[in-house]
Amino acid sequence: MDAAPGLRRRIKSLSCFDSYLALQDTLRYLFVIKGDAEVPETIEIQLKKGVLTLCVLALLNRHDSYAYEIASTLSDAIDMGEGTIYPLMRRMQSDGQVETYMVESPSGPSRKYYRLTDAGRRALETQTAEWRAFVTAVEGVMNADAEPAGPAAVAETTERGAEQ
Repeated sequence: MDAAPGLRRRIKSLSCFDSYLALQDTLRYLFVIKGDAEVPETIEIQLKKGVLTLCVLALLNRHDSYAYEIASTLSDAIDMGEGTIYPLMRRMQSDGQVETYMVESPSGPSRKYYRLTDAGRRALETQTAEWRAFVTAVEGVMNADAEPAGPAAVAETTERGAEQ
């Protein structure tokens, strides 16, 4: 199979840390590809996906809202696309975290508003605690006073492990 114009195959070794078996830019992974040193999908994208439900729960905890308003707020705050919100809102509704009601709009069709249920408030409490614990743990790792281990320290640790 020939690569599309402008794309080239990247098969350099069997190690997944060196390459991946696909056309360049068809898959997005969170690791550096040696040679180009390019990370197609940043950690920021993964973080946004991971906290989207928490953000929606937090917004709805402040006041009821409709999906487009939630999407606009999240787009401004964390640059999240509008198309991501609608499937999430359906899932949250089927999970019992939110319920809906219709409100007449003076400038068009009625709007479907979302509000938190008791299950949604519990989910917000749980996810907020998990998020705060995660942030604390990550900051603890990032702010550790220990010096990073150099290649010699890693080799020494590996040798000691092999001896045991």
